[in-house]
Amino acid sequence: MVADESTAAYDFWLFDLDGTLVDVEWSYTREMFDRVGDRLGREFTDREAEIIWHGLGGARDSQLREWGIDADAFWTAFHDLEDPWARAEATYLHDDAAALVSGLVSADRPVGVVTHCQEFLAEPVIDHLDVGDWFDSFVSCTHETGWKPDPTPVRRAIEGLGLDPDRPGRGVLAGDGASDVGAAWNAGLDGIHVERHSPTRRGRCVLADYRVSSFVELSLPGDPFDRDVAADGGTVRD
Repeated sequence: MVADESTAAYDFWLFDLDGTLVDVEWSYTREMFDRVGDRLGREFTDREAEIIWHGLGGARDSQLREWGIDADAFWTAFHDLEDPWARAEATYLHDDAAALVSGLVSADRPVGVVTHCQEFLAEPVIDHLDVGDWFDSFVSCTHETGWKPDPTPVRRAIEGLGLDPDRPGRGVLAGDGASDVGAAWNAGLDGIHVERHSPTRRGRCVLADYRVSSFVELSLPGDPFDRDVAADGGTVRD
């Protein structure tokens, strides 16, 4: 669907974190997979590191098992070796996401985050980027809450906004993966897919209510991007 005034009508917005609002420098990703590979005795190619880091192949555990890697061993090694503050220092905001969220905050729209990034990793990132005051609700998925596309963490984030998840009003969840859109739909929200990686690179096309290559393509309250809304800038509905 072409971005128009309909995207400005949402009562609240939820976002994925990694790959949607923020990302890390490639050098950090490459170093982490080298270290994990040394621990597991298995070398990771650049493409494999990219697929797992960005979830390009869908569910990461399934992808690891397809490569003959024990997922529990992988994540144990990964979390043992990762320094949260080193990760935070290598993390940057996507400019389009920063403009979008700051515009929503200025327009007094409630904003929350639903992320698979664990609290011990997410908190240093939020502190380092100094964006904690942007978010009215922040949920890191756990085995207790479930993982996207399970709607439970989305419902918890809606509750954190002070809304009834059964009757929250019109809301949207934006993310860079199919699980984000699935979680949105399962929770009764619209889903926006921000296509940080092309379908060719991802190996699949993600269905969504809106699919954009950049949040700049969306029409939003107060037009935080200070430009004319694109009439046909690649925003489509499948």
